[in-house]
Amino acid sequence: MAAITGDWETALKPEFSKPYYRDLYQKIREEYRTHVVYPPAQEIFTAFHLTPLHDVKVVILGQDPYHEPGQAEGLSFSVKKGIEIPPSLVNIYQELHDDLGYEIPQHGSLRSWAEQGVLLLNTLLTVRAHQAFSHKGIGWEEFTDAAIRVLDQEERPMVFILWGRPAQAKKVLIRQPERLIIESPHPSPLSAYRGFFGSRPFSRANDYLVRHGVPPVDWQIR
Repeated sequence: MAAITGDWETALKPEFSKPYYRDLYQKIREEYRTHVVYPPAQEIFTAFHLTPLHDVKVVILGQDPYHEPGQAEGLSFSVKKGIEIPPSLVNIYQELHDDLGYEIPQHGSLRSWAEQGVLLLNTLLTVRAHQAFSHKGIGWEEFTDAAIRVLDQEERPMVFILWGRPAQAKKVLIRQPERLIIESPHPSPLSAYRGFFGSRPFSRANDYLVRHGVPPVDWQIR
């Protein structure tokens, strides 16, 4: 399991010595040894590597990683170029088009968002192949709770986009009243029509950032 580096390492260092994290670390090592687990072990913390803490201005919080071969890469909803775009991301792109009129991308890499300060985080950071939520309850929830608390301690404007119930459960950790919190159902085909479509998260996030003197996100994937 690759280590977290940079300012995230400093901010999250207290977690690494807690009993839950030691147990989580051993559990994850055993899971990778005995099962097929996604994303690759060296990519578990990609979201933290690509989006340093001091750069975060938008958080997109999902549920758990994609659980089919070749999909998960440590960024919520993103897949590497050349991988078929998953249904949830197809719906995200449709909402992006409907919200901002942007061209629907031909690939599924969201790295350009991450590099602009959009933290693409899941509530769980690993999953067994073909078994959604298989790593629920082993300690990732506590770790991502800690990450949200760290973000909420930052004294600057920030948007939290919470897609799906596991993500929305983190809302109680966001205490600074000036934060913009955008909640909607998950973009999965099972739930997107219950309120994800039409939620306009991208324009709402940018409107908030501009109002607070923060450069908006270029949401167009090229």
